[in-house]
Amino acid sequence: MNRRTFLAASAVALGAAPAKLPIKKGVWMGMLPKSMSFQERFKLGVDCGFEQIECPTTPDQREAEEMKKASEAARLPIHSVMNMAHWKYPLSSADPAAVAESVKGMETSLRNAKFWGADAVLLVPAVVNAETSYKDAYVRSQQQIKKLLPLAQQLKVVIAVENVWNKFLLSPLEFCRYIDEFKSPWVKAYFDVGNIILYGFSQDWIRTLGKRIVKIHLKDFKFDGKSTAWVPLREGQVNWAEIYKAFGEIGYQGTATVELPGGDEAYLKEVSRRVDLILTGA
Repeated sequence: MNRRTFLAASAVALGAAPAKLPIKKGVWMGMLPKSMSFQERFKLGVDCGFEQIECPTTPDQREAEEMKKASEAARLPIHSVMNMAHWKYPLSSADPAAVAESVKGMETSLRNAKFWGADAVLLVPAVVNAETSYKDAYVRSQQQIKKLLPLAQQLKVVIAVENVWNKFLLSPLEFCRYIDEFKSPWVKAYFDVGNIILYGFSQDWIRTLGKRIVKIHLKDFKFDGKSTAWVPLREGQVNWAEIYKAFGEIGYQGTATVELPGGDEAYLKEVSRRVDLILTGA
């Protein structure tokens, strides 16, 4: 924990006005209007107050080049790549053809990241379902990630494993174990604050994962015992005051990316404002 982060955490503990956490505001590219050109979208991200952007796997090299130019022109760095193959083709599948497609998607994502200057690729490591047992998902996904490690190390891009609703890695202790078993600095955690609410407390996961966390997703969630709903930031059951404290305690200084439905400029500016409130402990 550096001095700035320590002071921020101490201010909260002492009841003083909290300081802004040294965390960059990111936006998921899918939130920006698809009717716009890449240059217009990236500029809009900056105009709405975002400092970085997360982009999807882009196999088309011409598109990847357009996105890089848009990023540089708008001065909105691409910090992370969201791998797009892992749901349809999970690494945990028993089908070799599906696994091959999944690996191919990750290789493309890792190369996208290197080309764009991003330092991590988001990966959903496995999907547990009627065809894939929990144990098989654990073993198979680790085997395939190990095969990807030489490329990740060569490109200097982290494979960032995310917690999602895939019936897998259901406790922070297990998540830590899963990451640690690779014994590699190129596998870390991509922690989604909102994805935990049904079966845990986000602040507990943050404190337990600690320095393993390389990236953060921000969203909010509400469950009333009967129905569930994704809701605007600060309107759900995420305890943002505790999240603020937990980030300060572990000294997290990376990017927090909002992953919400898309909208127009007014909507995006409101999302950006709410992230400011979260990062200042309001």
